[in-house]
Amino acid sequence: MRTRSLRSRLSWSASAVVGVWVLALGVGANVLLSNALAGQADSVLRARAQATAATIDVQADGTLRVDEGADDRALDVGTWIIAGDGSIIESPPGTTPDLDRAATALAGRGAQATAVGVTDPLRLLAEPVYAGPDATRSEQVATVVTSTSLAPYRQLEEIALWGSIGIAVLLLVIVHLVLRANVSRALRPVQQMSRQAARWSADDVDHRFGADPRPTELADLAGTLDGVLDRISAVLRDEQRLSAELSHELRTPVARIQAEVDLLDDVTDPDDLRRAHAVIGRSAEDLGEVLDTLMTAARAGSMVAPGRAPLAACADAVVASTDGRVPVTVEVPGDLLVGVDGAVVRRLLQPVVDNAVRHAVSRVTVRATSAAGRVLLDVTDDGPGIAAADTGRVFDPGWRADPADGHPGAGLGLALTRRLVQATGGTVEARPGPGGRLRIELPAG
Repeated sequence: MRTRSLRSRLSWSASAVVGVWVLALGVGANVLLSNALAGQADSVLRARAQATAATIDVQADGTLRVDEGADDRALDVGTWIIAGDGSIIESPPGTTPDLDRAATALAGRGAQATAVGVTDPLRLLAEPVYAGPDATRSEQVATVVTSTSLAPYRQLEEIALWGSIGIAVLLLVIVHLVLRANVSRALRPVQQMSRQAARWSADDVDHRFGADPRPTELADLAGTLDGVLDRISAVLRDEQRLSAELSHELRTPVARIQAEVDLLDDVTDPDDLRRAHAVIGRSAEDLGEVLDTLMTAARAGSMVAPGRAPLAACADAVVASTDGRVPVTVEVPGDLLVGVDGAVVRRLLQPVVDNAVRHAVSRVTVRATSAAGRVLLDVTDDGPGIAAADTGRVFDPGWRADPADGHPGAGLGLALTRRLVQATGGTVEARPGPGGRLRIELPAG
C-alpha cells in the first residue's frame, strides 16, 4: 500500500467497504431465502398431513380406520400413517426400509420435522393424531408423516446463490471503476495545482491562485499553496535585499581602498605612505564590520543579538565619516547607553546621517533622550524635508523622492536602517517637514 497512489488506495479501500456490505447482504438474503423455502416446504407438508389426519377414525375398541376417498391418491404420495405402538398402518408406494425407519422415528413425539438423504434429500414432517376432539394432547393415538423432495428447493437456493455471487461481482467491478474515475477526477485539480505551484516557485514567485471560486477543499489547498509561495517570495526578496544592502554598504570602503591603492604608485613621502596605509587599514576594518553586522542580522532573521554601546561615541564615529560639507551637531549625553551592539548602531545610523547631510542647507542635528527604558534618537536637518505622502515610502528599497537629483545612490541606505532597527526590536519613522526629521527608537542599555 505504501507504493500505491492515493487514487488506488482510496478506490480500493472504498471498494473493500462496499464488498463487505455486499457480502453481508448476499449472505443475509440467501439465509432468509433458505429459511423461507424451508418454511414453505413445511407448510405444504403440514397441510397434507392435516388432510390425511382428517381421514383417520378412532374406533371404540381403539383401533384405527382410514377412510379411503375417491381422490386421496395424492395424499398417499410420500405419506405414512403410524399407529401409537409404532406399527406402520399405511406407507407410500416405493418406500425403502431406511425411509420407513426415519418416519417411524418421528412417531409419537409430537409435531417434528427433519431432513434425510444426501443425493436426493427429503423433508419429513410428523403431525400427531389425537383420540377425539375432547381428548387431551397426552392421548396421541397415531402419527401422520409426510415427505417431499428438497431437490427443487435446493436447486432454487443454488440458482439464487450463484446469481447473487454474479451480481455482487458485477456490482463490485462497477463500483470500483466508478470510484476510481471519481477519485481521479477529484484529484486531477490537485495535481494541476501542484504542478502550477512547482512551476511558479521556480519561474514566477509572484503568481498566485487567488480567490477564484473552488470547492472548499481546493480553496483551502489554494490558500495553503499561496501562503507557501508568499514565504518563498519573501525569502527571495530578503536575499535580494541583503545582496543589495551588502553592495550598498561595501561600495564606500571598497572605493576608498581602491583610491588609496591607485595613489600608492606615485607616493614617495613616508608620511603619505603611512597615511594611505592607515586609510586602507580603516577601510578594511569597515569592510569587516559591515559584513559582520549585515550577516549577523541576516542569520538572526528578525532579531540581532543584544549588546551594549555608548550612543554618543557611535554618533561621533558616524559624524566623523561624513564629507564635512555641512556641520553635524551631536547632542547626546555621554553616559547614555543603548542595548544594541556598537557596530549595529553605527551601521543603522550612518545612512540616516548621510541622507540628512545630503539634503541639509546649513546644519544637521543628532539628538537623543531616554524615557521608559527606550532611547529616542532624532536626526534633523534644515533641508526641504519629506512630504507627508512620502513618509511611509522613504524606507522602501530603491525608492527616491527625486531620481534626477544627480545622487549616485541606489536608495538602499534607509531600507538598511529600517532592517537593522527592526532586528534590534526598535522602530524608525520619518516625519513631514519643515526640514528632514527621522526618529529612531532603540532599547536602552
